[in-house]
Amino acid sequence: MNALNKIIFEPIGKSLDNILVFLPNIMTSLFIFILGLVISLAVKMILEGVFKAIGLDRLSKRMGFQELMQKGGITDRLSLFLAKFTGGLLFLIFTLLSMRALEVNVLEKLSDKFLFYLPNIIIALLILLTGWLLGNFLGRTVLIAAVNAGIRFSRLAAAFVKYLIVMLAVTMALEHIGIGEKTVEIA
Repeated sequence: MNALNKIIFEPIGKSLDNILVFLPNIMTSLFIFILGLVISLAVKMILEGVFKAIGLDRLSKRMGFQELMQKGGITDRLSLFLAKFTGGLLFLIFTLLSMRALEVNVLEKLSDKFLFYLPNIIIALLILLTGWLLGNFLGRTVLIAAVNAGIRFSRLAAAFVKYLIVMLAVTMALEHIGIGEKTVEIA
């Protein structure tokens, strides 16, 4: 009976003790996760209303930004897109915080690295967005100028300018997040 106790009942008892010690961390983590979900949804709804109230959608339509977003594959209005992006970012941060609440060493280190790296990713995305917008604008400008000048390969020249600027933006974004350093200088 003593051997059966050591082989079966003691490990089960230790496992249950570990679960009971870990249970408050799980509950805290679940609470933070649900709180983050609720807060991020509320922030998304509030921001969408604020952006609509200030007329961001009308302004983006007038400036041609809405059309540019649709060509880029984004079908949402600008106010909805920005509200979703902000809410999603907030939810991601709360998810990382809920992982930290578990007090698992590997998860804490991973979430720390991600949180410290997040601003670099956001700036890289802004660089990509700016490059895409600038590439489209300058591509259209070259197309109009080339057609007015009577150049036969005007579409090819416009596409070349557009994709050259987009490629430059991609390399700048990659350099900003630490991939392919000194690529822009070499180019």
